[in-house]
Amino acid sequence: MKIPLLDLKAQYASIRSEIRHAIDRVCESQHFILGPEVAALEEAVASYCGTRFAIGVSSGTDALLAALMAVGAGPGDEVITTTYSFFATAGVIARLGARPVFVDIDPRTFNIEASAVSAKITERTKAIIPVHLFGRCATMDPILDAITGRGIYVIEDAAQAIGAKDTQGRSAGTIGHMGCFSFFPSKNLGAFGDGGMIITDDEKLAEALKVLRVHGGKPKYHHRTIGGNFRLDALQAAIVNVKLKYLSTWTAARRRNAERYRDLFNQANLTEWVSLPDDEPGHIYNQFVACFPNRDKLQAFLKEKGIDTEVYYPLPLHHQECFRELGYRPGNFPNAEAASRDSLALPVYPELTEEQQRYVVAQIRDYYSRED
Repeated sequence: MKIPLLDLKAQYASIRSEIRHAIDRVCESQHFILGPEVAALEEAVASYCGTRFAIGVSSGTDALLAALMAVGAGPGDEVITTTYSFFATAGVIARLGARPVFVDIDPRTFNIEASAVSAKITERTKAIIPVHLFGRCATMDPILDAITGRGIYVIEDAAQAIGAKDTQGRSAGTIGHMGCFSFFPSKNLGAFGDGGMIITDDEKLAEALKVLRVHGGKPKYHHRTIGGNFRLDALQAAIVNVKLKYLSTWTAARRRNAERYRDLFNQANLTEWVSLPDDEPGHIYNQFVACFPNRDKLQAFLKEKGIDTEVYYPLPLHHQECFRELGYRPGNFPNAEAASRDSLALPVYPELTEEQQRYVVAQIRDYYSRED
């Protein structure tokens, strides 16, 4: 049986006519950059998340970059973040000349160890970027408490977490000063290319972001600041706006598949081998990531059986060669290093069938039975 990590063809088949209509509408308008399609998506996302403002941008990476630019991050500043995330989280910090300051993760959630953040704050700290990894909200209150009265910004990297809620029912991206989303095709709300969004309740930040995304020009061709080409395409906005209507339904299906995995692993008596993600009501399961002994051999075995998996992430950020000058060493962040060694993402997309999930778990059981 062949099981992809993500089956976008199945998703497209279910909404093809709506997507084609949206694309045709944009083609007929011949308005491809920003404009009414982007404005409509911004309004829809702001309403969905419960924020005052949403600013469409060119990618999730550019969302993080523009957010840091909006708060003036640059040389001499420090930005605290997790060492276990997609490269963009730290890359945008270094790109502006600021210094990434890494924190280990909670091994249970894969998210930043919030209680360790306060000890990393210095007089040079400009911002903190917690990541809501794999669709699960990071613990935010210790971070918010740590910045009280200190003029430090909290920028949520919610690239994998639109629609997620924390244990208090707060939506990902709405808890700090700004929240950054990605519409990369593999995300739970994906475009047909790159796209992103920044949400905020702060009117001044929203205005700054709107100016920054058009090279810092306001009015056109007049620049008091230097921005970038961070504009969202109208085609991508129209496509994402169609998909947004289905996001809650898709999230429910992901959660159902995650619960089925837990049941199947228990039935197969695999819990002594596998560390499964425990459930949280607001977890949207952009990925279903568990920890497995002999991960790399298991992954190779599953590939032979037709099952696609993915390692998020094989090298923590403090081990990346480009960050060597920061002075971190192996062993500095053991939880992140263990996650990079042991974690594996299994297919969890909404269209995944029970038969397919049973096959995945049966093959994992077969692998570990050979290890006994």
